[in-house]
Amino acid sequence: MARGINKVILVGNLGKEPEVKLLEGNVKLARFSLATSEVYRDRNTNEERTLTEWHNIVLWRGLADIAERFLHKGSQVYIEGKIKTRSWEDENKVTRYATEIVADNINLLGGTNRNDNEGTSSQSSTTSQNEADPTARYMANSNNAEDDLPF
Repeated sequence: MARGINKVILVGNLGKEPEVKLLEGNVKLARFSLATSEVYRDRNTNEERTLTEWHNIVLWRGLADIAERFLHKGSQVYIEGKIKTRSWEDENKVTRYATEIVADNINLLGGTNRNDNEGTSSQSSTTSQNEADPTARYMANSNNAEDDLPF
């Protein structure tokens, strides 16, 4: 029996430019907000309404590098990841919590482009953590005896 699944899939638009930091050991971290919207019809007024939800997105290493290079405010992106909640104490010793989506796969869907030389808005690009992280890519492509089996 499965113990549980923590999987999130979102398609939305960046609410702000990615905030990128370089941490110890040259580990890159990117954060941005992502807006997802759904449209529904109000039963009482029959008017179309839009409900927007905001998500805090976190990208590490190679994915953070891609976000820094290609994502901008308004960009449309597909995100796969996990929900994580972190906590810390503020200066008044009050415990604060933040719920974030830690992405392990992104797909650039087009949408708003800052520079037309980087491609057209109809192009899409998929990158997973394994593709963006050279170490993970090496591990995924390492010679494994099971991979040589003909079946």
